[in-house]
Amino acid sequence: MTLLALGINHKTAPVAIREKVAFSPDRIEDALREVLVETPLEEVAILSTCNRTEVYAGGPDGSEQALLDWISRYHAVPRDQLNSCCYIHRDRDAAFHMMRVASGLDSLVLGEPQILGQIKDAYAFAQSARTLDSVLERLFQHTFSVAKRVRTETAIGANPVSVAYAAVSMAGHIFADFSELTALLIGAGETIELVARHLKRAGVNALIIANRTLVRAQNLATEFDGEAISLSDIPEHLHRADIVIASTASQLPILGKGAMEQAIRKRRHRPVFIADIAVPRDVEAAVGELPDVFLYTVDDLQQVIQENIRSREEAAQEALRLIEAGAEDFFYQLRARASADVLKVFRHEAMRIQQAELDKALRRVEQGADPKAVLQALANGLTNKLLHAPTVAVRQAAAEGRPEVADWLRELYGLPGEAAPEQESDESIHSDKTGTA
Repeated sequence: MTLLALGINHKTAPVAIREKVAFSPDRIEDALREVLVETPLEEVAILSTCNRTEVYAGGPDGSEQALLDWISRYHAVPRDQLNSCCYIHRDRDAAFHMMRVASGLDSLVLGEPQILGQIKDAYAFAQSARTLDSVLERLFQHTFSVAKRVRTETAIGANPVSVAYAAVSMAGHIFADFSELTALLIGAGETIELVARHLKRAGVNALIIANRTLVRAQNLATEFDGEAISLSDIPEHLHRADIVIASTASQLPILGKGAMEQAIRKRRHRPVFIADIAVPRDVEAAVGELPDVFLYTVDDLQQVIQENIRSREEAAQEALRLIEAGAEDFFYQLRARASADVLKVFRHEAMRIQQAELDKALRRVEQGADPKAVLQALANGLTNKLLHAPTVAVRQAAAEGRPEVADWLRELYGLPGEAAPEQESDESIHSDKTGTA
């Protein structure tokens, strides 16, 4: 069976194509079951995000062509268009690719952590649809383990590389514990939504969301269990905020020095962290001159982000080494498991021979035969029966010009390089006679 990772992502296709081949969550399980019916694939999982659609699968050699045909039909996308932007990885490279993706090394933002959760979702969908078999099941579990090692043993995700995350991270330099803090977010766009998400993960106690359009603020506040106010209400609530993060499209500052001075007095000089990540600025520069106010602009954050990107790129090299080792280890285990069926048959045959020889010996003992002679016959019988098949196979291979078979036998049994003196004749090895009646 060939292991496959086939897909398109932000590096190989524009959003106009990516959106055509995206799978909505409510349709993934039906799609998983359908692809197993319409292609030769034996197991399959689908990962679909805004930046990538990937199919992880196992099937006969050449299954990728049938898979591409199915994707083309399913999404009504011309096959030529898919061919121009898709990538295909096989076997070890497929395992390496999945681990690289799960670790955030193939993401638009290097090291971003959300992709691991999305791969876990893909695994859960495939489990629910019952489209996983032993190989993909093991690959997912191994991938989760490798991604965890990358997160814990490298600094790939230690430093923020988005403005929203950088703002929250810098607030952590002022406040060690967010559990008693209140944050005021000015604006209700995508950046503020990300800020709210990071703050909730950091454990902030309360969120106040201020926006020009109150309905938008209310919608966002409902999602994060916060409180919505209009921009005109900011002076009334400003003293409650330990953290202020602003990101609007206003052409004029929203937060001025006078309002901040009043808030500081009401706060009895407890510190305030302010991140102004808007361009043009939402916070007057003079606010940064006030005591107990720590004001950072988007330029301050960009400097941190650039430093952190360089740090992540260094960590990525270490992460790649872990992923390389993880992919090698997975295929080592896969190859080892592939021999399990043969070893099971081999052991069963050995046990059958053992039982047959033992039964023969017990009958002779019951008939009054000399125990010493019975034991000798039992040992001879077991030895001859177990050696017969490999002896014949090695001699036949040698006669056919395949001397490597003899080397395999030497490796299997740990035999010395030079042939040992013969202890018995060829006839004793080939004969089925065991010295028993």
